[in-house]
Amino acid sequence: MTNAQGGSMLVEPNTHKPLHKPKFGALLHSEPINNDADNFQYNHRTNAAHMNYTDSSNDVSPYSMSPLNYPNHSSSPLNKSPWLLPASPAINPFLHHHQDHLPGNSLIGSLVREEGHIYSLAVSGDLLYTGSDSKNIRVWKHLKDYTGFKSSSGLVKTIIIAGGKIFTGHQDGKIRVWKVSSKNPSKHKRIGSLPTFKDYMKCSMNPKNYVEVRRNRNAVKVKHFDAVSSLSLDKEEGLLYSGSWDKTVKVWRVADFKCLESINAHDDAVNAVVTMPGGCVLTGSADGTVKMWRRVSDEKGKKPKHLLGRVLLKQENAVTALAVNRAGTVLYCGSSDGMVNFWENDEKCGFTHGGVLRGHKQAVLCLAVAGNLLFSGSADKKVCVWKRDESGFHTCHSVLTGHVGPVKCIAVEEDQAQPEKPRNKKDDQRWIVYTGSLDKSVKVWRVSEQAPELSSFQSWASPGPFTT
Repeated sequence: MTNAQGGSMLVEPNTHKPLHKPKFGALLHSEPINNDADNFQYNHRTNAAHMNYTDSSNDVSPYSMSPLNYPNHSSSPLNKSPWLLPASPAINPFLHHHQDHLPGNSLIGSLVREEGHIYSLAVSGDLLYTGSDSKNIRVWKHLKDYTGFKSSSGLVKTIIIAGGKIFTGHQDGKIRVWKVSSKNPSKHKRIGSLPTFKDYMKCSMNPKNYVEVRRNRNAVKVKHFDAVSSLSLDKEEGLLYSGSWDKTVKVWRVADFKCLESINAHDDAVNAVVTMPGGCVLTGSADGTVKMWRRVSDEKGKKPKHLLGRVLLKQENAVTALAVNRAGTVLYCGSSDGMVNFWENDEKCGFTHGGVLRGHKQAVLCLAVAGNLLFSGSADKKVCVWKRDESGFHTCHSVLTGHVGPVKCIAVEEDQAQPEKPRNKKDDQRWIVYTGSLDKSVKVWRVSEQAPELSSFQSWASPGPFTT
């Protein structure tokens, strides 16, 4: 079968062995216990409902749309090559400089390494960083395997890049800091960790700096004692926020890696942290709440302090992801029930609930905002693309399909290859979207804010219905 872009797609045989069905809770708090991408064990308390991964019989099988499937599995290129990329200039934006002939929406390619499930993504210029449960951070350049570096321990759950430094949050509760070598750009060196050893030892000397984390167990409050699930940076203030399954949010000063504050934020694991302009920080947790925190300075003006301003959401289902647009005017919240709530923010009224986007059958695991588009990745293996109009109304712009495992992370950057010509329409903006999955692959898409034409788009995505 040939798609609209000229790439070949082979349908999975009917005799393909069915996937095992994992429990939902594992996607929030547990990691794979063997090499089966869809076999998980639930081992962390959460209020999220247990769910099984099933596909509707009316849906097109994702196997038939995946470039990972071949009729002869014994000769699969996955066994020979660490990366896959379509060679056709029509769908590879890095082969030619003139892109006027390219379709507005297309699947560019897939990046695959047999190293583990993809849990985190970050984009910096022409470099893509991917984190997995192999403890490795791979670096890709122009969709080719460029270089990589490895942590001593801990699955890489989140990556953020700021000021020439790469911050990685890990399953072992540590935040590691890396920097590109000035002599060799393909080399990355670890330059520290949060907290620093000096800061940790200094705090451990004072009994007041200990908190009870479990029965008969205390820990120094400047260090996370459970997985670091999310990182967010306030560039203006030079502050890094880390959310953890230990129920806390910690505030770090980027300049010297010092922990300025530890916030007992929630009653269960913190799954998401995002910063907004004006000293506002939002946190989402497995306890089903979204909280807004206001940053205030102490009397000396040295250490910030965060006060709870408002609880935006309180529900039975776990909050799994948060995202805000660049202007800080819209907040999105993904949940374990597959819903995406959103709030409008203005200076007069603050946050006002705008509605619910209903597009997924299973848990929303990641969110990303670019321009007028929202990307939501789910355990149902799909990515919904939502478009927000000037009135605040959202429609399902398209659905990206092709992953054969839950979509765990999304990163978006502006498409630098789009034609340099006056735009007659505001929705001509195009984006490069990276989606990482527990199928051990990263898929790369070109998505335009202009609604796709069905005739050239249906081979890899299908338009969705209006939402409420």
